[in-house]
Amino acid sequence: ANGDTLKELLARGRYALFKSPEKWTDSQRQRIDLMFSLYPDLKEAYWLSQHLRAIFSNKRSTADTARLNLARWYNRVAESGFRSFNTIAATFYEHSDEIINYFDNRSTNASAESINSKIKAFRAKLHGVNDTKFFIFRLCNLYA
Repeated sequence: ANGDTLKELLARGRYALFKSPEKWTDSQRQRIDLMFSLYPDLKEAYWLSQHLRAIFSNKRSTADTARLNLARWYNRVAESGFRSFNTIAATFYEHSDEIINYFDNRSTNASAESINSKIKAFRAKLHGVNDTKFFIFRLCNLYA
């Protein structure tokens, strides 16, 4: 309908699938509507991902409401039958306590992961550590 071949439609509409519907341009909206009419599974997968995104982007959500919303999302995933989403849902379910902690003060473990990667890089430069006390002393001087 818009003059694109199927391959062009999928290639050009790919970027819009990573955005929320409010941020689509008119041409992206037209392209996405056409993609969703041709590929209903793509539409369902898109909305599953958007529902998950909405759970984490709601600033007023508490841990209890997030737990309830995640349970509803798990049910939607189970009804959808997508194996890839089942894997994601299983991972979320397995680590739900740690994930729900995000809603207490909206902080992630990104800073801990950053420090961990710096320590690994520092250790790799030394090609092994013989003196553990000196290694920890150097770490404290560099990163503390």
